[in-house]
Amino acid sequence: MSNRRPLQICYLAIGLAVMVILMGGWTRIMDAGLGCPDWPGCFGQMTAPISAAHIAEAQQNFAGVEVDVTKGWLEMIHRYMASTLGFLILLLAFIAWQRRKKSVYPVRLSFVLLILVICQGLFGMWTVTLKLLPVVVSGHLMGGLLTLTLLILLAGKLRQAAVPESPSSGRWVMRMAVMVLFMQMLLGGWTSANYAGWSCTHWLSCVEGQRTELDFRSGFSFSLDTSQSHQGGTMSQPARAAIQMTHRAGALVVTVVILLAGALALRSSTSRKPALVLFTLLIFQLCVGAANVVYGVPAWLAWIHHAGAVSLLLCLLWLKTRYESEVHYE
Repeated sequence: MSNRRPLQICYLAIGLAVMVILMGGWTRIMDAGLGCPDWPGCFGQMTAPISAAHIAEAQQNFAGVEVDVTKGWLEMIHRYMASTLGFLILLLAFIAWQRRKKSVYPVRLSFVLLILVICQGLFGMWTVTLKLLPVVVSGHLMGGLLTLTLLILLAGKLRQAAVPESPSSGRWVMRMAVMVLFMQMLLGGWTSANYAGWSCTHWLSCVEGQRTELDFRSGFSFSLDTSQSHQGGTMSQPARAAIQMTHRAGALVVTVVILLAGALALRSSTSRKPALVLFTLLIFQLCVGAANVVYGVPAWLAWIHHAGAVSLLLCLLWLKTRYESEVHYE
């Protein structure tokens, strides 16, 4: 039986996963993570309240909680999209179960994705019930990035384009580049979850002309305090500054590793195009990061930075696939 149908579903899931990650970033940037104080519904309903009667009912049932219709809809649209993605991954797992006796079908990877998306649902719930606890918010982002990465890997398996191990000296560079970028994106998520993007106002140093105290211990302590809401952040300025400066240092590491991976790929004809696109995205992302600091992290620019990171990951995975395929078939 052909892999065409599951491959089409997988492509649809990849596109939706990108949209979920981008929508999740926008929800986070707009402080809409608690736009619905309950889960899975919103103020006791399956849609955000719209009418005056529903808003009044929500205010009565959730006393002391602000009813912001716009934020509620942002959160619910994100949930609807994530639920649809979960259904597609469940469908892929069902197809894998039907074809479990075929040795070439990626059954195990399909079930790993199903387990991952179930965990993502739990993290989505805990994000609300634990009031934006930073370690949960960061874990939710990590799960989203892993879901996207594994879906791309599954698509490669379904195309029967998976590349077996080869002794290529460049393979480890590509893998390291993906891992380093992945860690930098998690660090960006930690920066956002703790509202540390506003802690440093100078694009190179933290505060121009001043020596800034950096509290790394507090900045990277994984608090499990759920007695208060973490919206707006609860860390001290030195702790947030430490997070922001670490994120900047990570950007330098990512730049070096991506330049190394791209330079390696430029030597092969099929990898040259993704390498050039990767360089362009890297320069753009660095400029947007600096602009966020200069202009005080406006919402639209913060979202472009988030989208740029996702684009970098997609392009790097594209480059890795192209490069390893060419190395294998040479």
